Amino acid sequence: MKIYTKTGDTGSTSLFGGTRVPKHHIRIQSYGTVDELNSWLGLLRDQKISSHHLNFIMQVQDRLFTMGSMLATEPEKLEAATKGQRIIIPQLRPSDVEALEAEMDLLNESLPPMTHFILPGGHTTVSYCHIARTVCRRAERMTTLLDEQSEVPSIVLTYLNRLSDYLFVLARKLSSELQADEIKWIPNAKTE
Repeated sequence: MKIYTKTGDTGSTSLFGGTRVPKHHIRIQSYGTVDELNSWLGLLRDQKISSHHLNFIMQVQDRLFTMGSMLATEPEKLEAATKGQRIIIPQLRPSDVEALEAEMDLLNESLPPMTHFILPGGHTTVSYCHIARTVCRRAERMTTLLDEQSEVPSIVLTYLNRLSDYLFVLARKLSSELQADEIKWIPNAKTE
């Protein structure tokens, strides 16, 4: 199978199921941003972090591929897939969201309570995690915009929202494990 098809040379691409749309279509923006997030998680996984974090991030990456296939499919074809017709598309499940919540609870157990916003940074690995979190938020914004135009399964929106929370907690946990300073944001009240 060749990687290049030449069918996108004029600025359009195919959704799963064959419908062609412009490459700047909000559906493409949504799953493209999910793909970008997945790449940032790959970079985070390449850092010197615990095998527990590595394994969990790999699970998340798998779910993001599932999400991408859901977003790349038109709603009527996705509905047909979930009703057992010919098209088989993996689906996110409530247990995927529950896994994120359980992992956050586990990570939070050993973290000090948060009293302020935290400035991203302190260590390269922590910064990669914060970048992944902000890309996740962008994916969520794109997907909610898509949802206004063409219904998106609610589990997709829920998963993205919870994933950005998980990435924030993971950044805090990595700061702790890497002994990086967490710099609290204290607003400068001075006015000029």
